[in-house]
Amino acid sequence: MTGLTPADLRTNILSGITVSLALVPEAIAFALVAQVSPLTGLYAAFFICLITAVLGGRPGMISGATGALAVVMVSLVVQHGAEYLFATVVLMGCLQLLFAAFKLGKFIRLVPHPVMLGFVNGLAIVIFLAQFGHFQSLDSTGQSVWLSGSALYVMLGLIALTIAIIYLLPRLTTMIPSSLGAILLVAGLVAAFGIETKTVGDMGSIAGGLPMLHLPQVPLNLETLYIIFPYALILAAIGLIETLLTLNLIDAMTDTRGKPNRECMAQGLANITGGFFATMGGCAMIGQSMININNGARHRLSGIVAALFLLGFILFLSQWIEMIPLAALIGLMFVVCEKTFAWGSLQTLRKISREDAITVIGVTVITVLTDLAVAVLAGVVFAALVFAWQHAKQIIAHSRIDANGWKVYELQGTLFFASAANFAGLFDPKGDPQHVVIEFRQARVVDHSAVEAIDALAARYLSEGKILHLRHLSPDCLELLGRAKDMVEVNEFEDPHYHIADNKLG
Repeated sequence: MTGLTPADLRTNILSGITVSLALVPEAIAFALVAQVSPLTGLYAAFFICLITAVLGGRPGMISGATGALAVVMVSLVVQHGAEYLFATVVLMGCLQLLFAAFKLGKFIRLVPHPVMLGFVNGLAIVIFLAQFGHFQSLDSTGQSVWLSGSALYVMLGLIALTIAIIYLLPRLTTMIPSSLGAILLVAGLVAAFGIETKTVGDMGSIAGGLPMLHLPQVPLNLETLYIIFPYALILAAIGLIETLLTLNLIDAMTDTRGKPNRECMAQGLANITGGFFATMGGCAMIGQSMININNGARHRLSGIVAALFLLGFILFLSQWIEMIPLAALIGLMFVVCEKTFAWGSLQTLRKISREDAITVIGVTVITVLTDLAVAVLAGVVFAALVFAWQHAKQIIAHSRIDANGWKVYELQGTLFFASAANFAGLFDPKGDPQHVVIEFRQARVVDHSAVEAIDALAARYLSEGKILHLRHLSPDCLELLGRAKDMVEVNEFEDPHYHIADNKLG
């Protein structure tokens, strides 16, 4: 690890250990959601975290088994079994490699800031709500019941203590990440005084051996592909969206720039590898990533350490890790939620446009109620429609009569599919004089709908017996025009040169 100072080494190693502890209950919980064994989730976290840390495009970001993927996997496992899940994870990784090969990761930069705010706030709420599942236990009949009485009060007290230590410990020392210090202190307190409370072991045993190579036991035919492909496509999309948005968030927090296509490639390789070792696959984890970044870790070492320690827990330290009280990890995740939620966005909602405010709130709510992919897609579509609507109203024309008695329309704005109707209403073919000039110097023709609108306007003037002059159109416009082509006045020194979004141009 070149370029790491002793302080960097300490920060990244200790942060990696903290992250590894936080990965354990999450991996187990998500495995149970997907209805596979806890080790399936733990091994997934190991492979995904290690491979993306070594090969990924965003040092400091942590990946592993995630709930966003688990909720999609459960129906596949219930209907067809875990072997089909492993095959799906392999295909999911292949699709992500294709995404990387075509360098599509850069398009995540097109996600508007209000959608990013909604994504961050929505995930913070999802992580917060997910912790309440740990406040349940099984009664004598096997039914889940909420904790009550002393068990509830003890857990709440330990959570509060954990949160207090995380916020107060940095005032005493920064030699150890406050989150790791809180986990160790609370675990030591529980062990020293024999306090009865839920532990990691209550979720399931994490003891196991080295992950073994396992080819998915499914028929290699079109019927299998027909079953797994829809799930693989959805999982690949959700995984990439969550990963790339988390990458964007960390970029903004650290004032650095990650490599989205490289991250897509690494995630694809990680999922392919995980699928051949009987795991549930995964993607970036915003909670654990925030723990890592807030601890000051900025290098690949932190993710590598997290993965190796996680494997070490499984192989050698399972009985000790299972003794860690869940309250300590819940308290840590509550702090993560508080630091992840963009509190400033609540005040910003009163200052930004109504449309942007709706986008922020809408993406947040949809993320909580459905899933991330649907929320982001809905937010991007809504933002695009708002953008198109606003720009459709911004096309205007100022008219004047020149020295020759010709009427000159000086067009301003963007002519595209949404503004084509408004464009047509700017002119008066019946009332205009014999010669009419449309000046495009201050306008931009964007797509084929715009070209068609110009052709249609030319047809209206021709039908009235008027002569239309079109000035300062780009060569691309001229190439696509129909009957209006003969009305264009070409000036190769003054005409703009830009391209139109049209499939006729390849």
